Amino acid sequence: MKNPLVAVIMGSDSDIPVMEHAVRVLEKFEIPFEMTVLSAHRTPDQAAEYARGLASRGVKVLIAGAGWAAHLAGAVAAQTSIPVIGVPVDSSPLNGMDSLLSTVQMPPGVPVAAMAIGKGGAYNAGVFAVRILALLDPDLARRYDLFTAQTADDVLSGSNQKLADYMAKRTQEKGHLR
Repeated sequence: MKNPLVAVIMGSDSDIPVMEHAVRVLEKFEIPFEMTVLSAHRTPDQAAEYARGLASRGVKVLIAGAGWAAHLAGAVAAQTSIPVIGVPVDSSPLNGMDSLLSTVQMPPGVPVAAMAIGKGGAYNAGVFAVRILALLDPDLARRYDLFTAQTADDVLSGSNQKLADYMAKRTQEKGHLR
């Protein structure tokens, strides 16, 4: 296996169902990655040590996901020079709002690219990692362009069909109301 270009870290194994959406994107683009569970609060020393060692191992991007207002993305961003993408996980009674605020509210000089809450945010974290890596990889950039073109085609063809189905149903319903 190639050395990982992306590291995916999460605060708890209960975050796997969310963070797997980032991993699926990385797999689709055949980007080598690694995953680990480390907590900003329960294993702070290990999380810091892990983050400090990423750049020297050739990791280019770190995706960090955590719930319950855990500040994992910020904690590891303070320990590394590579880009950190934060994913707020919706695992608390506040449905991820606590995680969103702890991810997005970073002090000047310690940036974290904050994604949306939950699975969509994790998916976008994977896409954003691809975009970052594509800056220096022409083949990956080409494949990313094909991906975005396919995404556009999917939206246009799927939306138009769904809209046509909806309008046909509405027309039929109106006919029954007369």
